Amino acid sequence: MADHGALPLVVLAEQFARLPGIGMKSAQRLAYHIMEMSDADVDAFVKAIKAAKKTVHTCPVCQNFTEQELCCFCSDPRRDRRTVCVVETPKDITAFERTKEYKGVYHVLHGLISPIDGVRPDMLKIKELLSRVNDGSVDEVIMATNPTVEGEATAMYISKLLKPFGVKVTRLAFGLPIGGTLEYADEITLYKALENRSEI
Repeated sequence: MADHGALPLVVLAEQFARLPGIGMKSAQRLAYHIMEMSDADVDAFVKAIKAAKKTVHTCPVCQNFTEQELCCFCSDPRRDRRTVCVVETPKDITAFERTKEYKGVYHVLHGLISPIDGVRPDMLKIKELLSRVNDGSVDEVIMATNPTVEGEATAMYISKLLKPFGVKVTRLAFGLPIGGTLEYADEITLYKALENRSEI
């Protein structure tokens, strides 16, 4: 595209490519799609980005994104504030809410500890979590980070910090998905399924 496209299109594609999960080919398709949009649609698109950036902020309690003073979970009196589910990103909350089973509140770390990527513990929302637990209103903290090296390291790091508070710290069980086949499961998934087996 750099050799055959107009420079502003190249710059636009490069901006799209900076977004997570967007490769250069997808970025180029998005750039060309923008060119096919009407001026009104482009203006609305730009306005939506600016409005979100200007009005959305982190909830002072759980660090979830909100445009209100408190997010919808922290302001809901029906939620169980004694149980806090710790997740990596705000989008992880959506997955839990789809189950319609979890009735507690959340805490968003906004990342995982990753020395390789230069992400240190002090760059995450860990001290805010410790502050919540410190007031004695939390009984259980559920570590719901992904079952990756970074997710496991972050969960272990935080659980050690929480130990002095005497709060119960649990980890999500990981294993075989419903409808999965043993033949195609990787060894880590099988190991976790075996490790987290329960009596029937």
